[in-house]
Amino acid sequence: MSGSCQEFRPESCSVPGNSRNLVEVSCHEGLEEPRWLGRVEPFLGAVLSRLGLCGWELSVLFCRDGFMQELNREYRGLDMPTDVLSFNDGSVYGDGEGREWFSAGDIVVSLDTLARNAAEFSVSQDQELKRLLIHGVLHLTGMDHSDNSPDQPMLVLQEEVLGDFMAENDTILDK
Repeated sequence: MSGSCQEFRPESCSVPGNSRNLVEVSCHEGLEEPRWLGRVEPFLGAVLSRLGLCGWELSVLFCRDGFMQELNREYRGLDMPTDVLSFNDGSVYGDGEGREWFSAGDIVVSLDTLARNAAEFSVSQDQELKRLLIHGVLHLTGMDHSDNSPDQPMLVLQEEVLGDFMAENDTILDK
C-alpha cells in the first residue's frame, strides 16, 4: 500500500456500528501488569474512532526504560530511553469473515519516562499516558513532526484530540 496509513478506510467503516478496530495491549517481560491495563484498549478504540480510523489493528507494549533504550538505540541510533516509539507495518489482510484489516503497527511506551514527563510538565500520569498513546497513533497514521514545538501540525492535532478525552473525565490510570 502506498501513501499514508490513514488512507485505509474499508467500505464497512461507513456502516453504522461496524467501525471495529483491534487493539492488543501487553507488558514487556518482567513488568508487572498494571491494574489499569484493561482500560487502554477501549481508550485507543475511542481515539481511532475520533480520528475516523476503522478496520485498524495495532498493538501497544508497555515497558521500562532499559528495554526502551535498547529499541531507541537499535532503530533510531539514540542511546537513551524515550517516552514512546511507533513502528509502522502498513499491511492489509483479510480475516475469515470477509473483512479487511489494516495492520497499522506497534506502539511502545516506557512507563518510567511517562512518569518523569508527567512530573516535568506538571500533568497527571493519566494525562501523559493519553498524550503518548495518541502521539503513537498519529505516527502510525503517517504523521510526523520535525521538532517538539507546539505549532507542529501533528502536535496541534494531538493536543486537540487529548482535549476531547480530558473533558470526558475518564481516566485510564487508577484514581
